[in-house]
Amino acid sequence: MRIALHVGIAAFAADQAVKIWVLRGLELDRVGAIDVVDPFLNLRMAWNTGINFGLFAEGGDAARWTMIAVAVAVSAAVLWWVRSIGAPPRQAACAGLLAGGAAGNVVDRLVHGAVADFINMSCCGVANPFSFNLADAAVFAGALGLAFLGPGQKNR
Repeated sequence: MRIALHVGIAAFAADQAVKIWVLRGLELDRVGAIDVVDPFLNLRMAWNTGINFGLFAEGGDAARWTMIAVAVAVSAAVLWWVRSIGAPPRQAACAGLLAGGAAGNVVDRLVHGAVADFINMSCCGVANPFSFNLADAAVFAGALGLAFLGPGQKNR
């Protein structure tokens, strides 16, 4: 469980630090776009009031609070599960990524009313219209890791 908490705190802190740098340091919310290594890596500001790819963005305040509640509930359930099975370190780290990333996006919804997305990656002649953030990457990596590592077993 300690690994899950440490990884979760690190994922959360990294996400929030990068968001502060992008919003306050680079003022991306004002500038809108910064080409880094075009087209492979660019910064494109997007305030996401929905979930992945802007789904359910029209839900208003009720949807916002529902998404916050679901993120908190899923994170708590994953952390409880990791603790209850005495998960091995890799599973605990994946659970921490998922919970820490979810917490980063919850803070965005609480503070800004929407999630700050800004990383945009395109390749091979395909222009990707969507942006994401470190929290999204952590949630994705954590969930993917948990899915591939299986349900785990109690440590004996």
